[in-house]
Amino acid sequence: MMKDYLGIIFLILLALLTLYIIYSFLKRRKELANWARDNGLAFSAEKDWSFNSKYPGLNCLHIGNNQYAYNIISGNIAGCEFVGCDYHYAIGKSQYLFSLAIIKSPILLEPLLIRPENILDEITEFAGFNDIDFESAEFSKKFYVKSPNKKWAYDIIHPRMMEFLLTMPAFSIQFDSFSIIVYSESTLFSTANFESAINLANGIFQRIPDYVIQNQKLRSV
Repeated sequence: MMKDYLGIIFLILLALLTLYIIYSFLKRRKELANWARDNGLAFSAEKDWSFNSKYPGLNCLHIGNNQYAYNIISGNIAGCEFVGCDYHYAIGKSQYLFSLAIIKSPILLEPLLIRPENILDEITEFAGFNDIDFESAEFSKKFYVKSPNKKWAYDIIHPRMMEFLLTMPAFSIQFDSFSIIVYSESTLFSTANFESAINLANGIFQRIPDYVIQNQKLRSV
């Protein structure tokens, strides 16, 4: 008899948990849709299975399989072309979700990855897999930086850029040729997170030195 009661209690708790997950999902989707509307942006809850094909240089969109974007927000905000969404991918039987914001670049960019340091980076450093270090010990300790062109990394991440990045939320940032993506692994953004990600990308663009902008404009001609 006791086992039957425990089984019933377990099923009730499972049903309540499922209802809470569904309620939270729908509540967040509504908040994103309302935020998009209030900012003059388009919103679609539909899955886009070809989303990553638009961004071949953004490695974080090409991990695993079964990749699709949903809760897609797009349009012009803060003077820039913006796409934000939730993103799904799978590795084996494990499913992963995170949110991202992509800002179109006004100039041609080169590959660059800036993300928070983690314990694995400290381990691999002993094996000789070093990232790019900078004069600021605080910045080098907090961020992992990779680029096939070290000069490009040093041109972009100058002292004023480092100061700015140290004051911002610790998102991951990646450049491809035509955009910057800001995301946080295994984290779904709130509307405030999307705003912070947009501000971060815009702040990076505003701090790219003039000589870099001119060089990149000449390269794109």
